[in-house]
Amino acid sequence: MSIKTKFGKRIKELRKRRGYSQERLAEMLGIAQNTLSKIELGENFLTADTLEKLINALEVSPSELFDFEHHKEQVNLLEDIENYVNAIRNDKEKLTVLHKITQALAK
Repeated sequence: MSIKTKFGKRIKELRKRRGYSQERLAEMLGIAQNTLSKIELGENFLTADTLEKLINALEVSPSELFDFEHHKEQVNLLEDIENYVNAIRNDKEKLTVLHKITQALAK
């Protein structure tokens, strides 16, 4: 995965965490919503000025903005969970236990 793609995913993650729509964040940055969309998809990159505005808008440090390992860990956890579910797919008893656990966690 390219750095532009990782960076775009990180922006999207932090934007959603703050509860901002693409339109709202783009407005805060002074760029078009379409431009922000392309940045989040890893198709475009932003200028240094927009980068500074982004850090301020998301209220993050530069190091937090470029922390891609956090995302990698989440992706690995989701892949692990998917592998566990596939491993017990045909075991009704284990699936029932897993269902109860996930129900309790979701509350």
